[in-house]
Parts: sequence; C-alpha cells; structure tokens
Amino acid sequence: MAFSIGAMSKATGVKVPTIRYYEEIGILPEAQRNAGNQRRYDQAALDTLGFIKHARELGFSLESIKELIGLDGWLDEDCALANEIAKRQLIEVRGRISRLEKIAKELERISTLCDGAHGGQCRVLTALGDHSQCDGDHK
Repeated sequence: MAFSIGAMSKATGVKVPTIRYYEEIGILPEAQRNAGNQRRYDQAALDTLGFIKHARELGFSLESIKELIGLDGWLDEDCALANEIAKRQLIEVRGRISRLEKIAKELERISTLCDGAHGGQCRVLTALGDHSQCDGDHK
C-alpha cells in the first residue's frame, strides 16, 4: 500500500513540512513518485516515521535518530550501540531535569517576593532584570 505525504502526516501526527525535512536530511527514505510527481511512501516509511516521532518525543536528537535507524537490531554490536545511545539520552534528560528543578526553585523564590499589592517598583521584575539577585546558579 502506498501512502501520500498527507496520509503519512495524518497517521503519525507529523506535519507535512517536517516529513519533507526528514526526507531531505536522509533519516526518512526518499519517497517514490507517482506519475503526477507526488510522493508515495510504503509501510516501512510509515513505520520509520513513527519511530522518528517517538524518538523525538523522548528527546533524541536527529543525529542520534539517524544513528539508531542505521542499526538493524539483530547484531549484538547494534544492540550495544543502541543501548549506549539511549544511555546518553538518559544522561541528557536527567541534566535537563536538574536544570529545570533549579529554575522552578528560583521561580518559586521570585514569586514570593511580591504579594501583587506592593506599591513602587515590582520586585519580581527587578529580580528578573538583575541576575545577581538570584539565589544560586540555575543555568
């Protein structure tokens, strides 16, 4: 069965320009073209697009996804490499979570500076404008 780019988009929730981009950068196989020069994808391409979408939802970079797609999953070396890529992603996600927790802590602190009825200069805006007023590093 052949799928149009619109059908691929509808089936996966990936926008048409994004599908074209994935094809352009080589992580989605180039589509066949019909007589009217419209893209036609097979089931394998649809499955690959679903894989890409799920990997993106998990925060994998396009570079990592390209690496993963290149693995066939049957060789021990492929499994080890896929596991290493997943572990790298987990480290990245944990780092992001740590940074977000620091940001949340700082936002909680800033939001307590003002009760919303204070006359004069807003302490929240002052704190946002002056990084030296932050309680620690949240980068």
